[in-house]
Amino acid sequence: MVDPLERFRLDYAPLMLRYLSQRDEAGLKLAYDRGRAAMLESVSLLDLVRVHHELFLDVLATVRDVEEAQSVARAASTLLMDLIASFEMSQRAFMESRSSKDPPSREAP
Repeated sequence: MVDPLERFRLDYAPLMLRYLSQRDEAGLKLAYDRGRAAMLESVSLLDLVRVHHELFLDVLATVRDVEEAQSVARAASTLLMDLIASFEMSQRAFMESRSSKDPPSREAP
């Protein structure tokens, strides 16, 4: 049985390569869905970012020139934002629920 982090790595590597070659909305949706699944499987945000960064460095080692490196870096950054978007939404929902449950603050007279 593969642990959730290893499953994420195995699923994310081809997803990243696909997105970096096609750079389409379908790839971003796949990243969002994979990030959401990872979150539900209790893979931490730090682990997701670490795996993304390691794979990005592997891809970056294959580029031919500075312009291509910049293009790949921008695309990888866009992909990362979609990958971790569900974590951001969950955090915002949590913070909003906390603030609605907190008693009103008392102001000094």
